Amino acid sequence: MFVLEPQHIYLNQSATDKQHALRLLADILIKDHLTQDGYLQGLQDREAQSSTYLGQGIAIPHGTPASRDKILQTGVRLAHFPQGVDWGNGNVVHLAVAISAKSDEHLQVLQMLTKALNDDVEQKIAKAITADEILAILNATPDSLLLHESLIKTDIHADDLDELAYQGYQLLKSQSLVGAGFLTNLHSDKAIFLQDNTWAVVGETSVFTPAVAIVKNHQLVDFNDKKMDTLVLIASNDKLDQQKLSNLLDVLFQTSLTNTNNSREIAQAIHAETVPDWIKKSVVVLNHHGLHARPATELVRLTKALTGDIKVSLDEINFVSAKSLTQLLSLGAVRGQTLTFIAEPNTDSETALDSVILAVREGLGETIEPINESKPNTVADNLADEWIDPFSQNEENKGIPASRGLAVGNAFVMRDKKYDYALISQNPSQEKQRLEQAVLTVKQSLQQLIDTASSKEIRQIFTAHLALLDDSELFNQVFVNLQKNMTAENAWHSHVEKTAKIQESLDNKLLAERAMDLRDVGDKVLAVLCGETLAELPNEPYILIKHDLMPSDVARLDNRYVSGILTAVGGASSHSAIVARALSIPAIVGAGEQVLEIAQKTPVLINGATGEFVINPTDNLLEQASLEQERQQLEQTKALQTCQIPAITLDNHQVHVMANLGDVNNAESAVAGGAEGVGLLRTELVFMKHSQMPDIQTQINDYKKVFDAMAHRPVVVRTLDVGGDKPLPYVAMKAEENPFLGVRGVRLTLRKPEIFKQQLTALIQASKQSSPDQDLRIMFPMIGRVEEWQKAREILDEVLAENPHNKLQVGMMIEVPSSAIMAEKFAPLVDFFSIGTNDLTQYAMAIDRGHPVLSREADGLHPSVLQLIDTTVKSAHKYGKWVGVCGELGADRQAIPILLGLGVDELSISSSQIALAKMQIRSLTLSDCKQLAIKALGCDTAAAVRALTA
Repeated sequence: MFVLEPQHIYLNQSATDKQHALRLLADILIKDHLTQDGYLQGLQDREAQSSTYLGQGIAIPHGTPASRDKILQTGVRLAHFPQGVDWGNGNVVHLAVAISAKSDEHLQVLQMLTKALNDDVEQKIAKAITADEILAILNATPDSLLLHESLIKTDIHADDLDELAYQGYQLLKSQSLVGAGFLTNLHSDKAIFLQDNTWAVVGETSVFTPAVAIVKNHQLVDFNDKKMDTLVLIASNDKLDQQKLSNLLDVLFQTSLTNTNNSREIAQAIHAETVPDWIKKSVVVLNHHGLHARPATELVRLTKALTGDIKVSLDEINFVSAKSLTQLLSLGAVRGQTLTFIAEPNTDSETALDSVILAVREGLGETIEPINESKPNTVADNLADEWIDPFSQNEENKGIPASRGLAVGNAFVMRDKKYDYALISQNPSQEKQRLEQAVLTVKQSLQQLIDTASSKEIRQIFTAHLALLDDSELFNQVFVNLQKNMTAENAWHSHVEKTAKIQESLDNKLLAERAMDLRDVGDKVLAVLCGETLAELPNEPYILIKHDLMPSDVARLDNRYVSGILTAVGGASSHSAIVARALSIPAIVGAGEQVLEIAQKTPVLINGATGEFVINPTDNLLEQASLEQERQQLEQTKALQTCQIPAITLDNHQVHVMANLGDVNNAESAVAGGAEGVGLLRTELVFMKHSQMPDIQTQINDYKKVFDAMAHRPVVVRTLDVGGDKPLPYVAMKAEENPFLGVRGVRLTLRKPEIFKQQLTALIQASKQSSPDQDLRIMFPMIGRVEEWQKAREILDEVLAENPHNKLQVGMMIEVPSSAIMAEKFAPLVDFFSIGTNDLTQYAMAIDRGHPVLSREADGLHPSVLQLIDTTVKSAHKYGKWVGVCGELGADRQAIPILLGLGVDELSISSSQIALAKMQIRSLTLSDCKQLAIKALGCDTAAAVRALTA
């Protein structure tokens, strides 16, 4: 990286043309021992490829990769041409920034010069006399006032000024322009009357960037003995561009906004920036984890070299640069959402737009996998709700399973390093140089990791890390901090931590976890700045224990010695878990801070499949672990050999074991694995795999694959269960603060009756086309009120009037506590209940089952959940109706006998678990299960319930 200092600027230079200027620059670089003879050819070759003119009278000539062998050391020199040099295409250069760099470090010069390009500095540079004057021009931070179409909102329904002000605050806050405290410190008593029902209010608290929001109400409200329908909310701080504000107020004093309710027209009237009318194309994100670091890095690679602008948005309002990794990640785009790209007209970006869209559609280098709409809740299903003393001799403990396998070894506890460094420096230039050198060192280290990586996953992760260090958005604020006399360590760490916290606050859990990437890179740079070295890893079998494992930690691991991984925090979808699985290293994450207190070299046994670990295991326990591994392999083999045998208990009670299906193409393999039918067909994938609403025939083609594979076996179909947390890209759905309590499931389809009718029609016709006697069972998700059931049933009856079916059952999901409590009211109306234990547990215990900390406490065997299941089964059986369980609790070995004892008639589970579940049921007696269920209902905790079947 580079530091611009006065001695690097050569004043009062003159050149007859660009070639003359390049020779002059080459001589300067040689004179200052930065390059050797021959680098001039590299400068000339680069200009032949593309002009290095930036704008505002500035060019950055630099060599080609082929000329890097002529570079002696990294450096930058500036040549000032007061009279200007013709750089071609009518561009005149007054300042040439010559660069000698062994990699793409010239991009960092762009970061330093970007601010200058946002202002009219060409004449200032031309007329500059001293080197300090030029540096001041380049480093100036201009006053600002953001006026943008996205900060204008019309047709608001508010009753007073406070509600209008809140709407304006939300606009400002959504773009991180203001923070908490802005709204509460507004002085509405000092509101300024502009004209025609238009008022302005100024806020000066917690303003990060000066900006103006305009909100317009759908009706007039009373205010200060006058009327109001438009509020101009001004966010002001010491960087407010007073002249720009004065111009805005002049416009508002003279221009009435009464007759327009269009945000674009208002933006144009006040001379605000609008979303460009560029060529626009949209594409649905198909990546399993959305637009996270790896695909975003590939998108940056595709667009970075384009000379024209290319931007992307989720809402078609707030567009960010497709060339910036941090901005792309800030979108929080998840699978199924639509990205809208715009490309600058008449540039290479417009030409490249189709290829960018195609690359996104094909996964940006990732394999596109079908969405599994209901993943196993391994945390809820495997963890007790109480912690046992974690360090008692031979005591079992549990965390979140992250990578399967048994492992044993001595503990190697890697505690996070606490860095000690000064906060203030009086030499910003020196600090900047230190930071730049540290970043260069880390980039070289990352490149070495990429070149020597043992797996594709590791290469992808560190390529993303390298891209972070090439991202101008990451460095801009760091450079500002340095000018505030912060040390390099303080400026870097404070900004990295702030940015990571912003990423953690994203609604999307998977993308929020990627804050780990930023902290990983940040720690690497900080360690170099502080002169710290990496701890030596043991050269004997060990269990690595750490607060939160960074991907770079995993990359250092030697499979010959590391037996397993145990962390205090983290999730099963984190980067470290992904890499651990790629390296086939057993891993447990989220095991609690107590694991960091384990003494070094203490023997530890972990089971990455269950999340269990044991401190100081006895020799006997180690032997048992080895035998258990062999037993599990034999059990799986035997189960598969007997998977077609019915699940009948020793006292002759049959339980039907069905398959949960998300992908219609997996039906045949489910039958081969022992499935007696489908207990839950999640139809979301049929909709989500299409970029537009699938018509009836398209749906029929998909559903028929399942009916044909089942060959008269019963098929239970859940109608479309999307909304909120699972959006459809082509169905307009408003963002919700709590999507799990929002418009989802039947709540959505009742509001979109045409979608509902088309799906019901397709299901009925597909089953009849497969076989006139096909056993079709339709159930509605998220039923919480009797009215919802009645409305859904009415719509189905309308469809049946035109599409009769002679073997149809109609039921509902029990996943909302209200439906379980009122099961006796629902039972006479339905043909069956299907209990979704994942959501039922989540709602009953008010714990988000994806929460990184609390999810361990959301156990489906908690007595409260069992009471709801018991109520549901008793109500159904009273009216002769059957009950299934389609949540992952149905595959839990400890839960199966209790569910049987509660009277559950059917279990619907993942296809891979069917053979084992059926074999277990054949070893039970219903009488014993009933006694066990009675005891379970009397327990106080989930741990106590699990102890009954331990």
